[in-house]
Parts: sequence; C-alpha cells; structure tokens
Amino acid sequence: MYERIIGAVLATALAGAAGAAYPERPIQLIHGFGAGGNADTVSRLVARHLQAALGQPVVVEIKSGAGGVVASSYVAKAEPDGYTLVMLTGGHTVSAAVNKSLPYDPVADFQPISTVTAFPFVVSVKADNPARTLADLLAAARARPGTVSFSSVGVGSTQHLTGELLAATAGVQMLHVPYRGGAAPVQAVLAGDVNVLVDTATVAAPQLKAGTLRALAITSAKPWPLLPGVPVAADTVSGFQVYSWLGIAAPAKTPGPIVDRLHAALAAMLQDPAFRKAVNDIGSEPSGSSPAQMRTMIESEIARWKKVVEQANIVAN
Repeated sequence: MYERIIGAVLATALAGAAGAAYPERPIQLIHGFGAGGNADTVSRLVARHLQAALGQPVVVEIKSGAGGVVASSYVAKAEPDGYTLVMLTGGHTVSAAVNKSLPYDPVADFQPISTVTAFPFVVSVKADNPARTLADLLAAARARPGTVSFSSVGVGSTQHLTGELLAATAGVQMLHVPYRGGAAPVQAVLAGDVNVLVDTATVAAPQLKAGTLRALAITSAKPWPLLPGVPVAADTVSGFQVYSWLGIAAPAKTPGPIVDRLHAALAAMLQDPAFRKAVNDIGSEPSGSSPAQMRTMIESEIARWKKVVEQANIVAN
C-alpha cells in the first residue's frame, strides 16, 4: 500500500514538474482537412497565437483522410506529453455517429482543451428557385416527398446530417445528393442539378453576394453578422438549430498542468481582438470552453447525430 502511495505522490510531482517546464520543444498541431479550408485556416491562426504565448514553435501538419479520422487516429496514439495536439471539428462527432467502428474512442482517447470557434450552416437555393422562404421550400418538399434535393460534401458529412435533421424536424422528405467536396455541391445547385445547398456561410457567401444563390435561412440561434437579413431556421422550424465547431484536444492522459497551460493560452487567444476579427472574417465566431464543457459537448453531439443517422437510415461504414 505504501508503495502505491509513494508512486502516486511521485507521479503527481513529476506531472507538476513537466507542466512547469512545458513546452521545451516544438509542438505539432494536427488536422485532417485540406489546405486553405476552415480547419487549416483556424489551425494556423491558433498556432501563431500559441507560439507567441508558449515561446516554442507550433507547427501545423495536415494528415488528411476519412473526414478527419486519419488525423484523430494519429493523435489518439501519440505520447500524452502536450507536444502533439489535434484540431477537432464537428466532423469528429459526426464520424463517431456514422461509422460502426473507428480506430480510437472519440471520447475516451482524447483530452479536450478548449473549443475555439463555432459556426452555423446556411440553407440556400439558386436565385431563380421559386422558393422565396424556408417555409416555401418545406411546403414544396411536403407536397412532393423526396423530390426536393439537397447537396453535401459527402455521405455522413455534417452538411448531410444537417439537411437530414432539418427534414426530420420539419416532417418532410428531401433527397440527399452527395459530392466529393470542394466546389462541387455549390456548382450542382448553380447548374440546377440539385435544389438546395446546405453548407457553411463561408462557402455560400461569395455566391450569395454575387446574387446567384439566395439564402433562405441560417441554422444559428440568432441572425448571423456575415449574412445580415437572413432569418434563422428556427423561425420556421421550431427548435431547429445547428452549429459546427473547431476545438483543440490532446491525447488522453496528458498531465493536468500541461492541459491547464494550454487552456490558459487558448483562453487569452480568444480574447485577442486580432484573433477575433480574423475568425469573424471567415464566417465563424470565437467560442471557448473548459475541458469538461468540451467533453460534454462532444458526448452530446455524438448522441444527437446518432439519432439522425438512425432516423434517416444512413448506412454506416
């Protein structure tokens, strides 16, 4: 018994010492999405601020594939020493809901640090679409079940599940048409091949400003500054609200003092006017959390999307 007590005391002391010295070398910030995309842009903003706060280089590294699964798997298996971090996205919880099995536990294998941004989705149609409001669109879907189509960046993507949740909440049937990402979902709507685009405000904004797309609703709780005058979806579909998010996590068992140091640096970053403006400019809003709050959010989002997967009969991998 005394050996166990001494061992626990020594482990606590070593963890405290590690936290006091941390960081002593460069830190990797991993994400699993394309260069120049939302996750990449925010990762580089975060890296710049963490580097200034911690006094060590923070290097962004892309490990793309399987909607973020490759990156998450890499970090889940990394040493829990604070030198390998991951930028998780809302896709982390969607992957957990859609896939029958993953090479990691989406909750237990990670130590959340803090969320950093949140952003909604916009429901839009081609400018010549007869639907002028979300109510018009849903009325058309109700009158002709399964004929009103919406695009997404792929089966099981957050955009896909947002469209399915909208249909389920409104009590209508819509046809999902998946694409491989990039500009394809937008182009499909512009070409008239698909009726509805469900995507981020960042993706939709250029076409909305050009007048080639018309926004019907935003999935946020309140009007979104990037799209002034666009009503919230909940005005038409009571209770409907969807945000995606980005957040920093480390491997499970990362020492508490290191988690605290990282959390403090991120909390200060989220108050920095330059960071806040840069995030606002890409259609998101700064949004922090405690490690415990981020873990609870991940758990609740997984449960929420699992229900959508079941209701929509989405075939899991």
